[in-house]
This record gives sequence, structure tokens and C-alpha cells, in this order.
Amino acid sequence: MRAVVLLSGGMDSLVATAIADYLGYDLAAMHVNYGQRTWQKELTAFREICAHYGIERRLEIDADYLSAIGGSSLTDRSMPVEDADLHSLEIPSSYVPFRNASFLSMAVGWAEVIGANKVFIGAVEEDSSGYPDCRKEFYDAFNRVAALGTKPETDIEIQTPLINLQKADIVRKGEGLGAPFVYSWSCYKLEGKACGVCDSCARRLRAFQLAGADDPIDYERRPNYI
Repeated sequence: MRAVVLLSGGMDSLVATAIADYLGYDLAAMHVNYGQRTWQKELTAFREICAHYGIERRLEIDADYLSAIGGSSLTDRSMPVEDADLHSLEIPSSYVPFRNASFLSMAVGWAEVIGANKVFIGAVEEDSSGYPDCRKEFYDAFNRVAALGTKPETDIEIQTPLINLQKADIVRKGEGLGAPFVYSWSCYKLEGKACGVCDSCARRLRAFQLAGADDPIDYERRPNYI
């Protein structure tokens, strides 16, 4: 029972890791630096979460090609990171084109090498920003790709335990599993205190507020989103 967890350091990947740990998997953790604005803080979060769960098998990957491709305010500093509009139906500028496909390809390849049969990713569909690579049908399709593109004797399945949950339910799930939210980082803009107003901060704060829980990280601003 070995699993690769794609661990960005955000709250969703943290809770996905907590679930995989609770299920008894021998965990290996992968983190990708792709030129995002907060890569140093996210890398620190990854390492602290790994230390918390005693994950010794770690892979830190530089994927600067995603930054070179551009098209996202997370990687292109000429594009501003927009303040959150939680009612918008448009895909925000923070979407990194086809990013999760790149991450999954690397994770499945590593899983094949180390003999893992699961890949956990903290993708969320119902309460996400509308990113197309966070939809359940995308992961269903990618599971078929993984089956076709690996050795015949390989059996690797991508697990999305949060895919149908609301963010507030993810907070509750994480608290029930003792997930260390204090180590996680979600802000798209800043690496000191979280901004509190970008799309990711807003969705995180709203989730904690709806769950009636206290978000333990520091914010420059803590608007009420409910």
C-alpha cells in the first residue's frame, strides 16, 4: 500500500494527504515549483507537512516550462492577481493552462518507478474556481490515460477524495483528521502574511467561516465572506 501524494502545500492537498495517511498508505510526496509567485512559501509548507506526517520519500521538481508558457497571473508578473469575485462564472486569470495534466504525468511516472499504486490529488470541483482541470471527468479520463500509458503489469489509480466536497466540508474533514492547517499556504499573492483578498484566500477564509473554525495562518486582511 504505497501512494504518491501531490502536495502543493495548500489546504486541499494537505487534507488529501491526511486522508491517505489515515488510510494507512506508505506515503511518497511530490511537490512542483513552476515559477508561481509564492513558490518559496509553498515549498516550505510542503516540507513542514512532510515532516508532520513523517514522509521521508520526497520529490521536489522544477517545472519552469509552465512559467515560460505563461498565460496565468500566478506565473506572469505582468498580469495582476485579481481580487476574488466569488460569484463569477468566468475562469480566473490564476488558471495555469493544463497544469494538473503535467503534475499527474510526473506523479504517475514516479509511482510506476517506486511501485506505488495510488496517486492522491486534492482536486475540488464543486467549490473551486471553475478550473477545467479540477473536474471529475478530467480525472476519470486521466485514469484511462495512465492505464494505457504505463507497463501492462502496472496498476496505478488517481484518487480524488475531495472532488465532490465543498471547501467548508474539507475544513471539517481536515480538523477531524488532525490536519495541521497552520503549515498550509493558499495565498496567490504574498509569502509573508496571506493577502486575504485573492481568489484562493477568499475561498479558504469562507470555508473556515462556514465551518465555524479559526484559520490559524496570518492574514493582512480577514474579510467576512459569508
